[in-house]
Amino acid sequence: MTTFFLARHGETVWHADHRYAGNSDVALTRHGLGQAAALGAWAVDSQLDAIVASPLSRAQRSAAPAAETTGLPVRSEPRLVEIDFGDAEGLTPDELVEQYPDEWAAFCRAPASNPFPGGETGRAGIARAVPVFDELVEEFPDGRVLIVAHATLIRLLFCELAGMDPDGYRDLLPVLGNCHVTTIVYPWATESDASHHPRIRLLGYDVPPWHAKM
Repeated sequence: MTTFFLARHGETVWHADHRYAGNSDVALTRHGLGQAAALGAWAVDSQLDAIVASPLSRAQRSAAPAAETTGLPVRSEPRLVEIDFGDAEGLTPDELVEQYPDEWAAFCRAPASNPFPGGETGRAGIARAVPVFDELVEEFPDGRVLIVAHATLIRLLFCELAGMDPDGYRDLLPVLGNCHVTTIVYPWATESDASHHPRIRLLGYDVPPWHAKM
């Protein structure tokens, strides 16, 4: 079994307005850079074997301090990029309600199954990202790996691997703090079927209470 530390990137310039940032390359704020530095300080005593990050600059910049404090390189993994929100990229929930009322309603009912126009389903994101975990388990059996990625993708993956319906990710995991670490052991169980048997063991989940649900 491999221990994975899942961290969302730091705060971005779209964060305050709750704008959807999928595959858009959005910069970190000064506060986000500070959050990344705190993640780097956390990594000092984490005994990591690898650091893997989404190729988007907000994830790469958030992973950089951990690389500096551990001496490990940041491995860029394109399959860990955020869900593509299509026409919703850069829009707020209020703007989506106004411009795409039917699509927004469908997304709220089943967000892993109903993408925004021109976007990617959450289930497709799960399908591309889970093999990354399997490959890292093969490379680092009983290892410790930091993954720096994105809020929606991490929550979707957590639901899938924990044996829960990914369409419930916004209710089950309404917040995921920037640069806060969720710790899982994977694979906890190797069998998975339609009844959603859990494949991970949750060792830690740390989020602040003030973030809005996205």
